[in-house]
Amino acid sequence: MKTTPFLKSSALLQRLRDKHVSTWLPGYVTKRVGDAMARVLRPAQGTRHLIVAVCDHFEPNWRTRDRAVADARSMRWRQEYPALAHRYRDSTGRHPRHTFFVPCEEIEESALSDLEVLCRAGLAEVEVHLHHEDDDAASLRAQLERGVTMLADRGHLSRAEDGRPRYGFIHGNWALANALPDGRHCGVDDELRVLFATGCYADFTFPAFPDASQPSIVNRLYWPAPGEAARRSADRGTPARVGAFPLDRPLLVQGPLVPTWTGKRGGVRVDYGALTAHDPATPSRLRSWLDAAITVEGKPEWTFVKLHTHGAPEAQATSLLGAGGRALHDALAERVRDGGWQLHYVTARELYNIAAAAMLGRGGNPSDHRNARLTPPPVARQGT
Repeated sequence: MKTTPFLKSSALLQRLRDKHVSTWLPGYVTKRVGDAMARVLRPAQGTRHLIVAVCDHFEPNWRTRDRAVADARSMRWRQEYPALAHRYRDSTGRHPRHTFFVPCEEIEESALSDLEVLCRAGLAEVEVHLHHEDDDAASLRAQLERGVTMLADRGHLSRAEDGRPRYGFIHGNWALANALPDGRHCGVDDELRVLFATGCYADFTFPAFPDASQPSIVNRLYWPAPGEAARRSADRGTPARVGAFPLDRPLLVQGPLVPTWTGKRGGVRVDYGALTAHDPATPSRLRSWLDAAITVEGKPEWTFVKLHTHGAPEAQATSLLGAGGRALHDALAERVRDGGWQLHYVTARELYNIAAAAMLGRGGNPSDHRNARLTPPPVARQGT
């Protein structure tokens, strides 16, 4: 049977609906238009700074109940990541930094012991990941407090001036603030308020393409509305900008979400900043991440690229610790060699600190602000 143009169009529309493109495409277009206008009104001046964080949804127990398999996954990172990281340095002489968001519903002492070796070497930090379902605010808070306390007692997480732990967060299954239509994998509409009340300084969950939880706001550092308690509260917020720094809510830190043309017939792909075994970094992907133009408004010279991965499973680890990892850092080094850019490897906490410095009107070298608001966790060395 011959496929008609109508059937082809219908199939394309169905694929777009399945990927929930209509949720975020208007926001993407609005952001692109705004970026173009901003470049005319306030073009970047002088050296550009590329601030890169790799945020790992690190789940050693993924699809296994075999303790030996899970232990081997974390041990592999302990043994192999230093060799990769020590091959590269950023423009300030620092090695790559990896942020492990560990699922606090299943924290394993053996995995933490392995990651702590990397933390003490100045190559990594640990933050909070959580998969949960059918919760209310009270049960969510209890889970977070239990996981945060466990990590803090081992020397992870930064501290506020009053000594309380502060943490970065990634929601399991992307369902932040009850974002899925059927309410699975969460249950708590006012999750952002609970997160902030338990010490969360920033959420690093998104983007979530092609998942239904993907918010309508894309390619932003932004603040949720004050006191926001409605479902899918990540759909509403105010862009981070110079001169404004709220103290009553967590910052929402997004990675890139960029439609790109592959050069093939019908070849449009959406790059959402995921580092996988099947889709490692390339120079063209790096260009897409830069095109997302994730900045603090009023500070276009500092570009933030938050990438994500699931680094524990064997295929992903083989790529990230081998050819895929080298491809990422080689592409970044090539961008610096091309001139006009300086590279800064950061953890999630350091990214937040640098973004905060931009909002507070600080200038100079972004790396000078890595520890400006939230100091390094006790287990992590301050530099390499």
